[in-house]
Amino acid sequence: MSDTNLVYAYAVLRRTPEAAVATAQLRGVAGEPIHLVDPAVSSPPLAFAVGHVPPADYDDAPLQAHLDDLDWLESTVRSHHAVVAALVASGAAVLPLRLATVYRDEDTARQALDTRRGYFLSLLDRLTGHVELGVKIYAAPDITPPEADAESAQDPLTGLGVGRAYQVIRRRRQRRNEEAWRTVAQAAARLTETAGTLAVDRVAHTPERGSLAGKAPGTNIGNDAYLVPKDRVTAFRTGILTAAQGVPGLRVEITGPWAPYSFALQPEPHEETAA
Repeated sequence: MSDTNLVYAYAVLRRTPEAAVATAQLRGVAGEPIHLVDPAVSSPPLAFAVGHVPPADYDDAPLQAHLDDLDWLESTVRSHHAVVAALVASGAAVLPLRLATVYRDEDTARQALDTRRGYFLSLLDRLTGHVELGVKIYAAPDITPPEADAESAQDPLTGLGVGRAYQVIRRRRQRRNEEAWRTVAQAAARLTETAGTLAVDRVAHTPERGSLAGKAPGTNIGNDAYLVPKDRVTAFRTGILTAAQGVPGLRVEITGPWAPYSFALQPEPHEETAA
């Protein structure tokens, strides 16, 4: 384990006077001041936003242990995101890095920035002027499609014994549930198609289950991220919410705008320790 502090990289950005001022006012995951590290090649201007963090928390072994500590992990995620969000708010074009992108020292970080310079610049060109919006689609637990009432007349309970009647009721409820899910799934597919026409890219994340789903009612059946031009954010929200209106059992949650985490492919330098 190193006796000196490690370098935690938060984002790649184009160096501007505004970005330098914004960076100097920030504190990072360990309460450390944030600053910019420039590559050896200075044109066009590019930099890492970094902070120095203790190896006792961010070297390989302690970091892996910390990742199993949910309280520590939540605090670190919030602090990491706060740095990236502040840089975005400054107007800088920002390529956010994944949590716990750590280098041994600034020379190693600078070398990684030099090595992947063209890659970073191409991503920044693509993401400049865009934000990420999240769209989560939920199916309500008690959805009942309109055709259920008509179906109930096709399977009368009159004259049936208790056991037989119970089986009929179970089958009827199962059919209603299956039809309700088909209705919601079809509506979700149409909504996803609509979102695709309003965004320039989409990343389909795994729907949230169990504790990851939090207290949101219903079942998460869609969990997507969209890359949206900044001037199209309002139109995107309006289009998605309009498409979801009037669909029984369907609920939509739109989050953001965020820095485009889902669309920023991550660096993998030799000396990196990453979560």
